[in-house]
Amino acid sequence: MGNQRSITVNGDLGSGKSTVSVGLSERLQLRRISVGDLYREMARERGMTALQLNLHAELDDVIDGTVDQMQREIAESGQRVIMDSRLAWFFFTDGFKVHLITDPTVAARRVLGRPANEVENYATLEEAKDQLRSRSESERQRFLTRYHADKHALRNYDLVLDTTRARPEEVIDLAVAAIEGRLGAEILADSPPLLLLDPARIYPTGDISALRGMPDTETLAGPDALEPISIGYADSRFFVVDGHRRLSAALRAGFRMVAGTLLAQDNDPVVGGLSAREFFASTVTMSKVYDWQEAHGTELEMPAHALASVHS
Repeated sequence: MGNQRSITVNGDLGSGKSTVSVGLSERLQLRRISVGDLYREMARERGMTALQLNLHAELDDVIDGTVDQMQREIAESGQRVIMDSRLAWFFFTDGFKVHLITDPTVAARRVLGRPANEVENYATLEEAKDQLRSRSESERQRFLTRYHADKHALRNYDLVLDTTRARPEEVIDLAVAAIEGRLGAEILADSPPLLLLDPARIYPTGDISALRGMPDTETLAGPDALEPISIGYADSRFFVVDGHRRLSAALRAGFRMVAGTLLAQDNDPVVGGLSAREFFASTVTMSKVYDWQEAHGTELEMPAHALASVHS
C-alpha cells in the first residue's frame, strides 16, 4: 500500500461519518478512534449525560481543549489510525483527509431514523433539518474562532465524497481506491481535493441544447470511464464550469457518483473576473435548471437568485 498516512473522516450529522470510518478501519486494518466516543467517556467520568457535557462545553473551553489536545498527541505519535472527528483534519496535517457531504434533507431523514437520545431527538423532518443546520453552523463558528479553521473550505481536504445516494459499501470502496492511489491519483497529487459527487446534485450553467450528439452511454463501464468534470462551489452548491456532456452522460447512465476537480469556491475567481458566487448567480437560471431536470429526470432546488429574477 502506497499511502501510509493516517486517515481523518469528518462530516456533519447524517453524512455517514461513523459508517464510513468503521468500514475504512475494517478494510484497511487500522485502529479507529472516535472523538464522539471520547466525549461520551468524558461525560461518564464526570457523571454527566452527553447532552449535559455538550452544553457545558459551550461555556467551558477546557472540554474542547482536552479533546483537541488528545487529537494533537495522537497525530504527533506517528501511529497510523482512522480518526472519526469533525476537526481531526486540522490536527493531522499530514493525514489523508476525507470529507463527507450529503443532501440536508437526506441527512435529516437518516438522523430521524436513529433511536432518539438526549442529544438527537427531533419531532419532524423540518425540525431536524433546522437543528442540524444550526448545529453545523455553530460548530463552524467555534472552529473559526478557536483555530481560524473553516470546515466548509473544501481545499482543506484530499477527498470530498457525496453520500446522498451512494450505498455505504460504494462510498467505502471509492475512498479506499483513492487512499491507495488507484483513483484520482493525479488530482490528489497536483490539485486536491478529488471530488466524488452525486451527479444529480450538480447545477448546469449551460443550455441543454449544447448537448446534441451525446455519445452512447451504454459504452460507459462506470464513473471512472469519464474524465473529471471541472466544478465550482458556491454557498454549498456545486455547479459545472466545464463538462456538461460528461455530467449528462453520467446521469443518463444512472451513475450515483462522478469525479470532479475543484476550480473555485465562493470568492475564488472562475472566469472573466467573476468569483464562483458571481458565476453561479449569473449562469444558473430557472430555465436552464428546468430544461436540465426535464432532460435527465432529476430535481434540483431552485436557487434564490433564480426565483428572484422571475419576480423582479
